[in-house]
Amino acid sequence: MTDFQAKQIRELRMRGVGYRAIASVIGLSRDIVRNYCKTHGLDGLASELTINMKEQMQQGKACLSCGKELKQPATGRKRKFCSDSCRREWWAEHSDSIQRKETAFYDKNCAYCGDTFTVYGNKNRKYCSHTCYVHDRFWRKEEGRAPYVSPSKSEEEKNESNEMEIDTCR
Repeated sequence: MTDFQAKQIRELRMRGVGYRAIASVIGLSRDIVRNYCKTHGLDGLASELTINMKEQMQQGKACLSCGKELKQPATGRKRKFCSDSCRREWWAEHSDSIQRKETAFYDKNCAYCGDTFTVYGNKNRKYCSHTCYVHDRFWRKEEGRAPYVSPSKSEEEKNESNEMEIDTCR
């Protein structure tokens, strides 16, 4: 049995699917599926299992993604996931659960193409995509535009020109 098949068994069992139905979907025998479920604590009536697993997940006793039993730390924040891969997988599937503040959305104009884009959490962003950044930063010569001056260099030049003006006035 592969890891992918084991993951499929776990997911289907968590949804309340029976051994025989899981076996026919995955292409394994019913006995292999049943033995896997028994050794991993997924045995019993499927309907009761899903209710128990949901309760355990809500109580923080099981991983929200795969349903494995969690060992909570004595101090600190309670765990919700058994591993980083489970955490990433769960958030990828539940991206609508992310609570975003309305004040953190910014409407910007791309410095290269001029298109309007919305960005979350970064009010200093200049480009709508990496492609526009690369074109603006590295393809200026090919496109016949003035050479790129980084913001830090332009500030240094401004400071130097201000110092020169002060020296000439003295």
